[in-house]
Amino acid sequence: MANYIRNDWTLEEIQEIYNMPLLELVYRAATVHRTFNESNEVQVCTLLSIKTGGCSEDCSYCPQAARYHTGVDVQALMKKDEVLEYAQKAKEAGSTRFCMGAAWREVRNNRDFDRVLDMVKGVNELGMEVCCTLGMLTEDQAQKLAEAGLYAYNHNLDTSSEYYGEIITTRTYDDRLQTLDNVRKAGVSVCCGGIVGLGETHEDRVKMLYTLATMPEHPESVPVNALVPVKGTPLEHNGKVNVWDMVRMIGTARILMPKAMVRLSAGRATMSISDQTLCFMAGANSIFAGEKLLTTPNPSFDEDMAMFDMLGLKPREAFKAEQENGGHHHHHTLEATTA
Repeated sequence: MANYIRNDWTLEEIQEIYNMPLLELVYRAATVHRTFNESNEVQVCTLLSIKTGGCSEDCSYCPQAARYHTGVDVQALMKKDEVLEYAQKAKEAGSTRFCMGAAWREVRNNRDFDRVLDMVKGVNELGMEVCCTLGMLTEDQAQKLAEAGLYAYNHNLDTSSEYYGEIITTRTYDDRLQTLDNVRKAGVSVCCGGIVGLGETHEDRVKMLYTLATMPEHPESVPVNALVPVKGTPLEHNGKVNVWDMVRMIGTARILMPKAMVRLSAGRATMSISDQTLCFMAGANSIFAGEKLLTTPNPSFDEDMAMFDMLGLKPREAFKAEQENGGHHHHHTLEATTA
């Protein structure tokens, strides 16, 4: 296995890694993890839904789609002060990345977007890495977010391009890739992963990892989500994701994208500490923490800190990548805007 970052992985190579005997996969992934990262460091991220429900997309897993009856009430965009209060609490609890999610199909240039830009400025001033997930973005909107101090943008691929149409029909895979491209051009860090347990095959998972690992630049952050089946959505009867599948996804992602933060995201609430430990072993170095991960429950911060303590893990500080590169926060440099 190479000691450098590759963007030319083949499907066959990825399949081979994904299908390796499990302990061998974990060992190799752990080795790559130690080569490229501080293996005892995990970033704690908090996600807040700043605008819940009423989305016009039809993502089959999502309780926020207007067309499913899931008991999620449609709420207006939160006020900036409330959001900052939440961010402050998350920061005090040890979170260094704060992600704001809005159930929108795409960003529109209106007062709501101006309010989000304002929230981004506010959270950035708290010294946290600000992330947003607001649906599709134009290049110009990505640039505005970057100027407001946005650190990262989340936009998941969910699954392979082949299976995508089975899960979502209201937009295309290419729409997803275009938004990611717009985010990159604006000099914003990319957070992009997928969901396991949608009814996809192992091959679909391999194909999704292939798409991520062959991007000209790997996403800086790759969330691996386990489907949390929600009553009222088309996928409500899907079975629980096998923990070994999560470990395989994380281990493979770590080998393919050595420096990415691989995030243990949705579905963590139902995982035992030993299940989570295997994921950290296999190279997960980021978790979501906090009361609610958008619309699904999450273990409390205290339990997480007790787990970190027991495993000898420490929370990663904010803006670490910039410090290591000896630079500042990447948007505040002129190069980012003129390059």
